[in-house]
Amino acid sequence: MNGSKTIYSELVDIVSRYATDDGEHTTSIDGLIFGRRKSPTQLLHTSAQPCFALVLQGEKSLTLGDEVYRYGVGDYLVISIELPVLSQVTQASETTPLLGFGMAINPDRLKEVMGSANVARSATPPDDIRGVAVNKAAPDLLDASLRLLRLLDTPQDIPVLTPLIEGEILYRLLTGPFGPRLRQIAITETPSNRIAAAIAWLKENFMRPLRIEELADRVGMSVSSLHHQFKAVTAMTPMHYQKQLRLHEARRLMLVELLDVGSAGYAVGYQSPSQFSREYTRLYGKSPLRDIGGLRLAPRGASTNVPQKSKQLAESGGPTREHSLRS
Repeated sequence: MNGSKTIYSELVDIVSRYATDDGEHTTSIDGLIFGRRKSPTQLLHTSAQPCFALVLQGEKSLTLGDEVYRYGVGDYLVISIELPVLSQVTQASETTPLLGFGMAINPDRLKEVMGSANVARSATPPDDIRGVAVNKAAPDLLDASLRLLRLLDTPQDIPVLTPLIEGEILYRLLTGPFGPRLRQIAITETPSNRIAAAIAWLKENFMRPLRIEELADRVGMSVSSLHHQFKAVTAMTPMHYQKQLRLHEARRLMLVELLDVGSAGYAVGYQSPSQFSREYTRLYGKSPLRDIGGLRLAPRGASTNVPQKSKQLAESGGPTREHSLRS
C-alpha cells in the first residue's frame, strides 16, 4: 500500500508540473495527454477515442447511452473503440484539482504487442464486449505508467524508451481483466472488429442516408447480427450512433466555423431544418440558436462543451445504469 501511495504521489507531482492550468495538455510524448480541472464541470459531449486513462485526484464520470461509469483516484478507464459520450468532472476543487492522464491506444500497436508477447487470441467473444470499462489499477500497471511519465523529465530518453514502456502498458491491459475486449477489437473477423469497421465507415459517411442492409453487407454481417453486436459494443443502435455524429459535427460547425443553423444541418445530412432542430434540442436540451448563443457568451477559459475530433483523454458523466468502484 505504501508503495502505491508513493507512486501516486510522484504521478501527481509530474502531472501538476506539466499541467498548471485548467484543461487538457499535450506532452512531448505523442498520444499522452494530461488533464487538470479545479472545479466540477457540466456534461460535455465528446468523441472518446481508444485510450487508457488514469485518475490521480478527484473524480469523473462518463455516460454511454444510458450507462454511467464513475471513476476516481486509482481507477483506470479503458475505451476500446471510438464512442460518442457525455463526460463530466464530478469532484474537483482549487486545493485538490482533478488530475489525470490519458494514453492513446493504437489498434495496430495493440496487434504488435499481442504477437510479440504471444497473447492468447481466443476466437470466442467475451460475454461483455462493451467499448468502455473501469477498474482498479494494479501495481504493475501503475509502475509502468510512472516510468512513462518520468520520461518527460529526461526528454533524451523519450524516442528509445517510450515504445518499450507503452508496449508494456498495452501488455498489462491485454492480460488484465478487460484484455479479452481489447483482443476482440484487434483480431480480424471477430464481431467487435467488424463493429469497429462499421464505426469507421459511419465516421467517414455520417452525412449520407444510412441503409442498414448496405452497412451490414459492407462489414460481412447479417442485419440482425449487426444490430445486436453494435449495441453490445456501443450501447446504441447504428442509427443513433450516426445521429450523434451528425449533431456533434453540426454543433462544431456552428460554433467554430460560424455556419448558420440551416447550413449546419444541411452540411451533416439533414434535409429538413425542423427535424434537425428537433433532434438537436432533444440531444443538447436547447434549440441550436439558444445553445450556440449561450456557448459564445461563455466566459473565456470556460469549457465550451464542443465535441473535439481527436480527444485521447476521455472526460466524463450521466444517468440510469451505473458502473462504480465506489460502493
